[in-house]
Amino acid sequence: MDYFNDKEPRAFKERLIFATIVIFLGFFVLTIRLWYLQVISSSQYKELSKTNLIRITHSEAPRGIIYDRDGIRIAENRPGFDLSVIPEDITDWKKTKETLSRLLSIEEEVIEEQLKKAKKRRPFKTVKIKENLSWDDMTRVSVLNYELPGVIVSVAPKRNYPFSAQTAHLLGYLGEITEDELLRFKDIGRPYQNTDMTGKYGIESIFEKTLKGTDGGRQYMVDAVGREVKVLKSIKSYPGSNLRLSIDMDLQKIAFEAMGDYAGAVIAVDPNNGKILAMVSTPSFDPNLITTGITKKDWNEIISNPLHVLTNRGIQGQYPPASTFKVITATAALEEKIVTPRTKIFSGASFWFKKHEYRDWKASGHGKIRIHDAIVESSDTFFYQVGLKVGVDKLAEYSKSFGLGSKTQVSLLDEKSGLVPTSEWKKRRLKTKWYEGETVSVSVGQGYLLATPIQILNMYSAIANGGTLYTPQLVDRIETPEGKVLKEFTRIKKGRVSASTETIKLIQDALRGVVTEEKGTARRLNVPALKIAGKTGTAQVVRQKTRGMKTEDQPYKHRDHGLFVGYAPHDNPEIAIVVIVEHGGFGSKVAAPVALEVFKAYFEKNATKETDKKNKEPIIKVGI
Repeated sequence: MDYFNDKEPRAFKERLIFATIVIFLGFFVLTIRLWYLQVISSSQYKELSKTNLIRITHSEAPRGIIYDRDGIRIAENRPGFDLSVIPEDITDWKKTKETLSRLLSIEEEVIEEQLKKAKKRRPFKTVKIKENLSWDDMTRVSVLNYELPGVIVSVAPKRNYPFSAQTAHLLGYLGEITEDELLRFKDIGRPYQNTDMTGKYGIESIFEKTLKGTDGGRQYMVDAVGREVKVLKSIKSYPGSNLRLSIDMDLQKIAFEAMGDYAGAVIAVDPNNGKILAMVSTPSFDPNLITTGITKKDWNEIISNPLHVLTNRGIQGQYPPASTFKVITATAALEEKIVTPRTKIFSGASFWFKKHEYRDWKASGHGKIRIHDAIVESSDTFFYQVGLKVGVDKLAEYSKSFGLGSKTQVSLLDEKSGLVPTSEWKKRRLKTKWYEGETVSVSVGQGYLLATPIQILNMYSAIANGGTLYTPQLVDRIETPEGKVLKEFTRIKKGRVSASTETIKLIQDALRGVVTEEKGTARRLNVPALKIAGKTGTAQVVRQKTRGMKTEDQPYKHRDHGLFVGYAPHDNPEIAIVVIVEHGGFGSKVAAPVALEVFKAYFEKNATKETDKKNKEPIIKVGI
């Protein structure tokens, strides 16, 4: 017994001490961890707990409505159904994807693609899977709501373009926001979501910040499977501002219909202020198809169309201005005193210069004529000779004063500048000198010279109003959803053309003669009540080997472009119009008739308005 008292095992004591230390350390670590979780990280886990219980969804604001000048809606909103998911609430991904694929005919790969796009989102934020569900699709998903936790069908405003292709190039369309746009728009005071739609083209893009509304949202409580239990807070969305355009939808429709199957452009403008009344580019496309989620097949058909359907030919098409340019050559020659109104020059069937033949469009020539007659009859050989004396650099100087060679600054994306060649330009760009034979071509609007239809229209608008260039404008004013005017757009003067009052008057008289005189090239527009003045043009695409070859006998790509530009009434202009028909042949045959339809529509509508106005005026009886 003494043995056991004296000989207590040392090993037992060591183990007891070790165990005590381990237990103490364990409690110490546990205490530190609890302190860290409850004190240091309490706010973080409190937020996570709330997020798991309380959800926030954003409510997309309706975009501003776009009206024409008469208050007709040309871009509006309609309700649509969207399908979204909250990945954290989905317990069986395989079943969910299979069910959605079966109900909505949506491939599982598409669902995965949408989830990848939203991988940077915050936890418990919705991911949009499919937009614009049909009523049948919506009801099928809603019926299985309890079997599909984490799947949400919501109502959101969708863009609608009532006039479809007729306004496509003008208004543009919406598309899903890109990463670059998210960064660009983050400072405008209206945060964007990664599933938002933004303007991608036309007015929708240029006025994105104006049309974009202020999104609202809801804060609500959910149960264990993510179903909504109670709404805690709700903030209403506020629509974007409305736009009132200068466009007259009646003219827009007439212009679009008049172009038929032609590829080209029609633009109408008030020459006294630059306000655009119609802008059509054909062929066109359906912006509703793109905005509501176009298939890859349909999109590929659009972008691979050889007629370049997405190009707005009115501001992006660059063409030789052809005979419409002769007014510039005439102005330069008169202002530089190379000719006078009484100077006569022989205008034959051909003009020979340095062993090269430059033909006139008229096989018999025009004889000895003055500058007035040369414009009326659109003589080529007259302007070949005059243009040579003016010189390319002087022609360029006057061209630029009329707005050619630079953007008009119309409020649309990707406007082209055209090209006004000079001797210096050719030396710098092509590393070779300018040849006088090239001046011959430029003097009648051919050669290196290029212009957009809106530039040509701006040039003739300045002639119509007496010499002032205006910046073309599409928007009259911006309004709140309640109708309060936020901003009005007044006319913007760009400057005065380099032409005296006398020269402009001579050009105006000649342009009227183009329509009214016996040898005028636009006689088919001689409707007395309309008083049209203007100029036809036929732009060569390739040089014809034989004179007088029929348009229909040539390959499509080799056919000339047809142009007409003019205004009315000639003595008090209210409207100016340009028409270009790609590969249509003579401007007098294809472009002038289109312009005539628009002129008629404009004046018939105005006459109706005047009649209505008179009928509404009270009858005042005067007693004797």
